[in-house]
Amino acid sequence: VGRGCPPGVLGAFLPAPALPAAAQAPTRDQTLAAMKTATRFMVEKAAVNGGYVWSYTADFKRRWGELEAKPTMIWVQPPGTGTMGHLFLDAYHATGDEFYYRAAEQAAEALVRGQHPSGGWHYMIDFGGPSSMADWYATYGKNAWRMEEFQHDWGNATFDDAGTSEAMQFLLRLYVEKRDPKWRPALEKAIGFVLTSQYPSGGWPQRWPPADGPGGRSDYTGFITFNDDVAGENIKFLIMVHQALGDTRALPAVRRAMDSFLVTQQAAPHPGWGLQHTVADLKPIGARTYEPTAFATHTTANNLAQLMTFYELTGDTRFLARVPEALDCLDKVSLPKPTADGRTHPTFIEIGTHRPLFVH
Repeated sequence: VGRGCPPGVLGAFLPAPALPAAAQAPTRDQTLAAMKTATRFMVEKAAVNGGYVWSYTADFKRRWGELEAKPTMIWVQPPGTGTMGHLFLDAYHATGDEFYYRAAEQAAEALVRGQHPSGGWHYMIDFGGPSSMADWYATYGKNAWRMEEFQHDWGNATFDDAGTSEAMQFLLRLYVEKRDPKWRPALEKAIGFVLTSQYPSGGWPQRWPPADGPGGRSDYTGFITFNDDVAGENIKFLIMVHQALGDTRALPAVRRAMDSFLVTQQAAPHPGWGLQHTVADLKPIGARTYEPTAFATHTTANNLAQLMTFYELTGDTRFLARVPEALDCLDKVSLPKPTADGRTHPTFIEIGTHRPLFVH
């Protein structure tokens, strides 16, 4: 082929080379054995009280979620304990082997042990107790440059980064699997958490219940949050609750949440959204110290995709009405050419102009 022979011609005359043994498709028995070996390793070696972090050194002397974790910690934020629970249920469905269902139950038990009284979850769970968690905040969390969400313990639960969302979706899935009543109380607490924390406008805060920020100051976590698809994840969960349980509270909350995207979309010349919006007047507002009061291009793009999904779910053309003007606005603020890593837009756009804000 390298000397001009058309691709495929040599293959018509030469026998196909034998695949090395490692590349040949494994048998069903080999696949099942590998699954069992890997799962037993995770359950018996990696798990802490049934829960998991993101990654481990080979000798298990160090481990990490989004930040380094103590040996007594598990991570709720994906890809953590709920992620593993979903994987075990997938394996159970593929094999019918109760071993995997029990592994999923152990992950659920870990999440239930760390569920906040309000019904949600924090980024992580520390089975070492309050003093161990306080030490983590004073060491690892304190030194997490940029990651301000880890520098203070608010003492409540978070919708950020889909941790609560994945945990409650997993609990719902586990409950529906066998309708085992032991999972219903934790599931009901999670449903209550989503319904109670929803603002009258239909949006959600980043953290709930309300809490003071560092030094007793109120902070960004109480604003209506679109960052990391907080609203979209909660809508998805409530639709699942409606489908799986027939809970009559779910659909009205879903509709209010969908409408929140409409009432927070700003007027021209910036028909988009910020990372967060104020509860009182629904205007964009700054979040962490390096996230200014501005329009956010990636949040706007995600919210437009959500509006199109809402139209598909409802047939309501209100959700499409202002999509074109927002797309036009995104075109106006695009970079002259993509960056080396493929980015096409600046993250932040100054309110009142189309100027990008580069904060670092």
